[in-house]
Amino acid sequence: MSRRRRSYEAGHKPKLLVVIDETEECDRAVYFASRRAARIGGSVVMLRVNDMEGQSQQWLGVADIMRAEAQDEADAELKKYAARAESIAGIAPERVVREGDKAEEILKVIDQDEDIFILVLAAGIGAEGPGPLVTTIGRTAGDYPIPVAIVPGHLTNDEIDALS
Repeated sequence: MSRRRRSYEAGHKPKLLVVIDETEECDRAVYFASRRAARIGGSVVMLRVNDMEGQSQQWLGVADIMRAEAQDEADAELKKYAARAESIAGIAPERVVREGDKAEEILKVIDQDEDIFILVLAAGIGAEGPGPLVTTIGRTAGDYPIPVAIVPGHLTNDEIDALS
C-alpha cells in the first residue's frame, strides 16, 4: 500500500501532515508542525476530512447542500490554520479536503504523497481523554508507514519551541 518515503532525496521536501478538526488542541499540532517544518526546511500538509456518513440517504438535494456546507466549513478552517502557520513560521501549507473516514483518508493522503514523513496529532487534556482520532490512530500506529507524533495539548508555545 505505502510507497517509499522520499522526503530527503534530491528534488523532494520533507512534509509534516496535520489533521485539522474542530478540537481545541488542533492548534498545538499546527504550531508544532509549523515550527518543525521551518526548522528543517520542510512544509506542512493540512488535511480536513468531512464525515458525510449517512448523507447519501438524503433526497431532494439535501445531501448536496449539506456537502457544500461541509466544504465551506472545511475551507474556512483550513484558511484559518494556514494563516496561523504563516504567522508562526512563514510557511504556506498545502491544504487538502477529503470526504470519508478520517483514519482511511489519512492513510490515502500519506500513500499519495511520498514526501510526507510524519503525522502530527495533538492529544486533548480533558477528562474525556486524548480524543477519538488520537485513540484510533494510537491503536494502529504500529501499522502506519510513517511515524506518528502526538503533541500533548497542554504544551505552551515556548515548550513546543524547545521541542521542535
